[in-house]
Amino acid sequence: MALGTDRVNKVDRLAELTAQRDGDAEGASLLRETFGRLRRSPMAISGAVIVGAFLFVAVIAPFVAPYEPGAQLWGREVMPNQNVFVGPRGENWFGLDHLGRDQLSRMLVGARNSLLVGVVATLLGFTAGAMLGGVAGAAVSLGRAWGRRLDAVIMRFIDMMLAIPALLIAVSIAAILGPSLTTVMVAVGLAQVPIFARLLRGSMLAQSHSDYVLAATALGVRRPRIVRSHILPNSLGPVIVQATLTLATAIIEAAALSYLGFGNPDPATPDWGAMLADAQRFLVGAPELAMYPAVAIIITALGFTLLGEAMRESLDPKLRK
Repeated sequence: MALGTDRVNKVDRLAELTAQRDGDAEGASLLRETFGRLRRSPMAISGAVIVGAFLFVAVIAPFVAPYEPGAQLWGREVMPNQNVFVGPRGENWFGLDHLGRDQLSRMLVGARNSLLVGVVATLLGFTAGAMLGGVAGAAVSLGRAWGRRLDAVIMRFIDMMLAIPALLIAVSIAAILGPSLTTVMVAVGLAQVPIFARLLRGSMLAQSHSDYVLAATALGVRRPRIVRSHILPNSLGPVIVQATLTLATAIIEAAALSYLGFGNPDPATPDWGAMLADAQRFLVGAPELAMYPAVAIIITALGFTLLGEAMRESLDPKLRK
């Protein structure tokens, strides 16, 4: 009897190792296929080039900026005057703004600040949303009565946040905390929490009815282990892709808050939204002051959107062509 039991255990172990090997091979094949689709996608290539250029500029900005962003560079031929603007010239490729500050230096340093705000805000929204959505999805997936009640409480809170426009939430939080770069990060991040929470919860509920979950349940695997080791990891893919798309929204919303005056009040720390707000008064006499940051915001948001959409199409079997 003992020999028979040992033989059965060895057979089960061999089957488990074979299934693991096949699963690893299938996962590696899926990754290679996804990467191959991205390399052949013009949308993915365009988005990656734009995002790569933006990241490169943001990293090297302090080292290549020709002047300090807050330094006034009025020459002898032009005295400080808000009605006189120095256009592009050899030493100032983008010209000077109404206070005599180099526009190119402010654009470069502003790229770093926009990237910082977008990444931190997205990470904040992703973390808080994933925690709420993960708890709600796990509570329902466990199949307990208390889990459904907990899910109902969490999702009603998320529904309340969804009932208020994201920008209004961000503006309200920024008005309470006061103008600062940290305020913009917190405001934009909290406005994104419902997106990640609902997406992760829905993905976990869809995974909980998959065949592998039913098979694991039939084999006697405990439900908490299934949720922790299988349902949750397999549900994170769409959420990570959504984070890439949300980066574009975060950069736009951060620029909007800075435009409304809730950004960093220090003029030596420029960002694209504040530059737009400063240029609003001079649209007639010097429209290029608004054109530079506006085009930068549009192109950067477009890059993240293209890359995120390409990733979503490559990873989602229903959208593959």
